[in-house]
Amino acid sequence: MAEGEEWHAFCPFDSIIKVKIDNMSKNKKQDNNTSIQEEMVTEQMPEQVEQTPANEIEEQPAPSELEQLNERIAELEDKNLRMMAEFDNYRRRTNKEKLELMATAGERIFEEMLPLVDDFERAVAAMEKTEDIDALREGICLIQQKFISFLEKQNVHAIETEGVDFNTDEHEAITMFAAGEDKKGKVIDCTQRGYKLGEKVIRFAKVVVGE
Repeated sequence: MAEGEEWHAFCPFDSIIKVKIDNMSKNKKQDNNTSIQEEMVTEQMPEQVEQTPANEIEEQPAPSELEQLNERIAELEDKNLRMMAEFDNYRRRTNKEKLELMATAGERIFEEMLPLVDDFERAVAAMEKTEDIDALREGICLIQQKFISFLEKQNVHAIETEGVDFNTDEHEAITMFAAGEDKKGKVIDCTQRGYKLGEKVIRFAKVVVGE
């Protein structure tokens, strides 16, 4: 054996270098395997991402549930149609009652006025047969009081005018009259009575106002 060959055979570095080369080869294979596995995982991930929403989609209602919903909708529609028909009947009935009320609203009032008409007829007949003026005057005054009472029952009242301040909401000034400083702006005479139905003026009182 040559001298160089003997040194090579017994050199310890040769074994160390061989072990390092073997380790490097193993590490390289492991790195290649790791890269391949990562690529496989990367390729599989989109499929998993695409499959996930499909798994999370809510299940479609069963046919029985759809049928129940359709039945409920049909029931509500029928109920709605019935309510509309009932409301239409109610509207027609109330309109008819309003028309009847308007046509007969004055019936009770006219019935209560008829006795006053009878009194006037008797007074006219008495004027033709008697010469007692005082009795006729008393009868006419009685009829007037009965008529005023009738108006008050209907909530109709005369507007006050004597000695009150002129009020454009109730009075209509037909003329102005110089009546002194103490009567300035006051009603000093009434030529035609005014009346109110409740709080509503149905006829203004025609008055003379002091200035």
